[in-house]
Amino acid sequence: AAFIKAAAADRRARCAEGFLFPDTYEIAEGASAADIAGLQLARFKRVVEPLIAQSYAADSDLAAVSKKGSSSFSAWRNRVVTLASIVEKESGRAEERPLIAGVFANRLRKGMKLQTDPTVIYGIIASGQPWDGNLTRKHLDEAGPYNTYEIPELPPGPICNPGLAAVEAVLSPTGSDYLYFVARGDGSHQFSRSYAEHRRAVRKYQLN
Repeated sequence: AAFIKAAAADRRARCAEGFLFPDTYEIAEGASAADIAGLQLARFKRVVEPLIAQSYAADSDLAAVSKKGSSSFSAWRNRVVTLASIVEKESGRAEERPLIAGVFANRLRKGMKLQTDPTVIYGIIASGQPWDGNLTRKHLDEAGPYNTYEIPELPPGPICNPGLAAVEAVLSPTGSDYLYFVARGDGSHQFSRSYAEHRRAVRKYQLN
């Protein structure tokens, strides 16, 4: 609870994950876990939060994550970091992060479900269910706050601690009309504009 408060995380989030900025730190011998988490929270506020605040103040066109007029900056910031955490988990190549962020922005703008596996996996582990690394149809159909195959919005909090590049990708996504992507198996993705096109890509790259 103390870390959630210190991070100003969404009250529905289970912890301060997302706001413990991943970086290289000098840590004094004997430092406690709380000391180290404090360093990470402070670095987030110094490095990441100003970028988000600058974009918010500039009234950037971030309709996908912004709910201006109906929520506070803190709530909007949490949505940015949550989406950045999903981009972090989905992107295997740095150059694809802004494009993946753009796909999610397009889906949110259209009211489509994100349907992203990493959020489902996070929800499984967070709920204490056994996890053997095999995501099944049962998992995708199971209701839960992190199952983006079921909920038509972002999950209640980040699913990892995103790096600066993922946050920047969400703040400046690549504009496109892509709505889908599938892993090619080499760290890159095939992007598609329609579901029919996406299904062909799935057959090619996932089902061989």
